[in-house]
Amino acid sequence: MFSGFERMVAGRYLRSKKAEGFVSVIAGFSFAGIMLGVATLIIVMSVMNGFRAELFSRILGLNGHMNVYSLQGPLDDYDYLRSKIEPIKGIAGVTPIIESQGLISKGGNSSGIMVRGIEWKDFMNRPLLRDSVIDGSIDDFTGTRIAIGDVLAKKMNVRPGDELVLTSPQVKSTPFGSMPRQRRYSVAVIFDVGMYEYNSGFVFMPLEAAQTFFQYKGGVTALEVFLDNPNDLDELRRTVSLTVEGQAGVYDWRDVNSSFFNALQVERNVMFLILTMIIIVAAFNIISSMIMLVKDKGQDIAIMRTMGASRSNMMKIFMLTGASIGFVGTIVGAAIGIAFALNIETIRQGLEGLTGTELFAEEIYFLSQLPAVIDWSEVITVISMAFFLSILATIYPAWRAARLDPVEALRYE
Repeated sequence: MFSGFERMVAGRYLRSKKAEGFVSVIAGFSFAGIMLGVATLIIVMSVMNGFRAELFSRILGLNGHMNVYSLQGPLDDYDYLRSKIEPIKGIAGVTPIIESQGLISKGGNSSGIMVRGIEWKDFMNRPLLRDSVIDGSIDDFTGTRIAIGDVLAKKMNVRPGDELVLTSPQVKSTPFGSMPRQRRYSVAVIFDVGMYEYNSGFVFMPLEAAQTFFQYKGGVTALEVFLDNPNDLDELRRTVSLTVEGQAGVYDWRDVNSSFFNALQVERNVMFLILTMIIIVAAFNIISSMIMLVKDKGQDIAIMRTMGASRSNMMKIFMLTGASIGFVGTIVGAAIGIAFALNIETIRQGLEGLTGTELFAEEIYFLSQLPAVIDWSEVITVISMAFFLSILATIYPAWRAARLDPVEALRYE
């Protein structure tokens, strides 16, 4: 595509000389702009992908893909509904749960929490819960022994074996009037699922204990339905809805978290557009530097034209010169961005150690670690876009160089 002559001349123009120092400075800024733009875009998009993937995995690791709930009151005939749903092809499992709010306290400390009643075998069947135990034993998760998150445990200053008082929003009648229901529970398990919301605000207890405490008398609040393939959610939701029609309702995890994930998607798209502007500005710098280079090399262009170089040769020379800046800047920026994204948690911890400040507060960002997932298709898109803008930026300066009249250029030199 490019001859040896064109590559040689373009290479000479890229090497700095004192006479073209200012042009080289502008070209250097163009290189730095594209490099930083590409690197920043890859890093930010990887972090956004990481947030989305981590939140998906944790939310779906602790909650079912679908919930079957009673249209009125507790779900009393849940065993019958469970037997109808489990044989459906694509259903991985059905878990009965009780979910209700409560107040947990010890001494002068108290905190509002979400209580979730679940059977021991279902607790064991959830890898995210089973593998997140940091203190205590899952085997003790029976009777009136409960599991709490590490953040809540630190707040209440408890360890396995300590007791907590759980208060229900429901009331009971006594000779002294209506009183809230209270009961003592001992801590069996302390877990860390890597998500602040669950570590600080969720308490798991055996299903029978939850039925007794919340007075469900053998009923549950819902059946959590897990799928073999989450991509089949729409089809299986319709199937399950038809199966339980008239007996229960169905909603999926998207109904509960739709506004949150829509906000994530909008933020992701806006960040992509904003950071793309950095690359566009760098491309404009390439245009500026190339126009100045064409003006500075007017006599050289005229001499080459009189010696037999064609307009096509001139256009290719200056396109190659400008595109080389964008090409190298893009490659270096992509390498920096990928390396940064792969080691972002280590870098974060290092910066926090150097500055003595908390750069990533888990209570604000929901997660305990800064995630990054590199989507290679997005990386290719960013690199391709940077290449395209770099080439596009060279067309006008190269066209000006090609249409330069040798006679006029030499006349005024």
